[in-house]
Order: sequence, then structure tokens, then C-alpha cells
Amino acid sequence: MEKYPPEQYGERNRRRDCTGSWQARYRDPAGNQKQKSFPISEGGKKKAEAFLDEIRTKVRKRTYADPKRGEITMSQWWDLWWAAQPERAVTTVNRKLSNWNAHVKPKWGEWRLCDLEYIELQAWITKEVKGYHTRKKVHELLNSMLRAAVKDGRRIPFNPAQDLDIGEAPAKHPDDVRPPTREQVALIIEHLPTYYRPLVTFLEHTGMRWGEATGLRWENVDLEANHLKVKEVLSEDDGKLFRKPAPKSVAGFRTVPLTPQAADAVRTMVERWRPSATVTPIGEDPYVLVPEELVFRGPQGGVLSRHNFRRVWVPAIQQAGLARIVKNRETGRDEWWPRVHDLRHVFATWLKDLGIDEKDTQTVMGHERGSKVTWIYQHSPEDVAAKVRARMAPEAEGVRTLRAVAG
Repeated sequence: MEKYPPEQYGERNRRRDCTGSWQARYRDPAGNQKQKSFPISEGGKKKAEAFLDEIRTKVRKRTYADPKRGEITMSQWWDLWWAAQPERAVTTVNRKLSNWNAHVKPKWGEWRLCDLEYIELQAWITKEVKGYHTRKKVHELLNSMLRAAVKDGRRIPFNPAQDLDIGEAPAKHPDDVRPPTREQVALIIEHLPTYYRPLVTFLEHTGMRWGEATGLRWENVDLEANHLKVKEVLSEDDGKLFRKPAPKSVAGFRTVPLTPQAADAVRTMVERWRPSATVTPIGEDPYVLVPEELVFRGPQGGVLSRHNFRRVWVPAIQQAGLARIVKNRETGRDEWWPRVHDLRHVFATWLKDLGIDEKDTQTVMGHERGSKVTWIYQHSPEDVAAKVRARMAPEAEGVRTLRAVAG
């Protein structure tokens, strides 16, 4: 056009010279035109054509991912993802926030989604995230975030956190997880202050979780029918107690039978506090606990917390001569045995010894699957050893034993 100006030679069509890069143009699933350039040399045309074939196939198969959508940082994606999450329990929300702020954000917050790679994530979760259960929850959070990024217009083509190996939970010696015997529980009760004895007896005879027992309202107890209904629990988060409108799982909504000892424990506390036969609805503020409706309370009439009860539990197990310190291999902290939660294990083992069907035990204890009752709660290594020894004894009768002699 400079050599032959239109003013002198007249108008004519512009000519395209192949002096620049090859430009592969295509349209994404939304119909927007995109392009990518390839150098004119080193087989640029073939690379551009191959790129177009690949992109058009992805668009047809709906597996196309816009590279620009994956260029946002993890922190930016967290803001979008977190705002879209459904309402969860307070403890769940706070746990996810804690895992994000303490683990994921410091390491990956400034990284782009498209830059995350499997091997880097694996090395991080193996070497920098300490503790099996912490790794498990951190992986759940990261996996959920990146899985959503794949679904959201395919910001990334695949989830690099999907198959991360978080290792195995540290094994525990059977002596460290075995519950105390019922005789040992009776000894602990003898060394407890009189006020707390009904609560421990109740826990032993119902197998209820701590939050279910301390959150039990008088309206949900039927002493004439000798049973109670588990309808809500007390939970704790960051040192604050709050009401949860549902137990740990759907199976937690259940009817628990009351033994005479458990019923007497309830009567003792009812005579002491005269709880109100109402159930105040859980309002917008779940931290309003309404202790006037509770069966089991602290000595001053307030809600009983684990921390306060621990002050009498540890001295009691020490005075009973049962206490021992167990090192938690995951956290490195020292823990006392037996725990209050072991009373639930005592109850499950008791039901097994009575010959109660596993399905019925599952229902009473509020588990979603019966097998969990067996492999978590019913610890009896000595019983197994005794059974094996008893079966082997008849075979050993009449068999001459060997003895060592001098050569």
C-alpha cells in the first residue's frame, strides 16, 4: 500500500503476507472466539493444526477448560468456593476455616489453580502436614475445593489432589484402647465425689455419648416406659458449648432403654434440680443452652462441660489405682487412661457378653453400621487368648514334651 498508494493507483484488496506467526482460532463452548499463536518456523503450522484438532475435540466432548479461568489464585478461588458452600454445623465450619488458614492458605494461597501439580501436593501433605487425622481433614478440604474447580466450567482439566496418599493411622496397642471392666468402673465410682456418681452410672448403663447425656432434657425421658429419646446434643467449639439440633448421625436419633440403675440416676438428678418439662427450640443463637431443662448439670446448676468434669475424673482414676499415661503417637501428647468415653465401650462390651444381637446393639448405640460396634468397641484380647488356649489344651494331652539335655 505504501509502494502503490490508492490515491495514485486506485483502490484494491489488501493482501495478507505470511510474515507473522500462525494463529489458531476457535470458539469455546460459550461461542466466544479464542486464539493461540504459534511461530512461523519449526513446524508452527502443523502445531497450530494439531492444537485446533485437540481443542475442537474437547469442545465437542465438553471437556474443554479455559486456561484463563484457571489462572486465578487459590485464595481467590477460596472466596468464590466458600461463599457457595451450604450451611454446616458450627464445628464443621470452624474446622474447615482452621484447616484453610493454618495449612492450605500459607502454602498454596498465592498459587494459581492451573499451576498445582500432584507431586508437589503429595510432598507437602506428607512432609509438612503433621498427624494422620489432620492430613485427612486437610486433604478433604483441598480435594473438595479442586473438585469444584473442575466442575465450575472446568477451570482446571483434572483434580491433582484426588489421589493424594495421606498414609495410615498410627496403630495402638490393645492395652491402650481396651476399656476398663465393669468392676473397675465400680471402683472409679467409689472414688468420685457423691454428686457425680449418678452421671457416671448413667453413662455406663446407657452407652450414650458425653454430649448426648449432658444435653438430655427432662421432656425426652419416660421413666414409666423405662426409656429415653436422643433428639439433640451439646457440643463444644473453641471452648464454647452450644446446642446441636441433631446427634452425630441420622442413626443417633434413637430410643435408649433404661436399666434400673440408669433410671435411679435420672431420678436422683431430677429430685435435685426439678428440671422443667419443656424443650426450648434452638433459635438463631445455639449458645443459649437453657440449663433449667437439663437432667444432668454441674454442682452449681449450670451446664456440665468436659473440662470441669475432668477435674474430678482424673483424681478418681488415680485414687482407684487404674490411671496410667498413654502417649498419643499422632499428637505426641500424654493422655490419661481410662477416658470418660471408655464408658461407652464398657456398655458395648457388656451387650456383647449378654448375647445381644449386633444389629440391636448398633441401634441402641446409634451407629450407622453394625460392624463398627465389633471392631471399635468390643476389645477382649485376653478372652481370645483364653479361647484359643482352651481349644488347644485337649490336643496337647498325652503329648510328650521336649526337654533340653547336655550334649
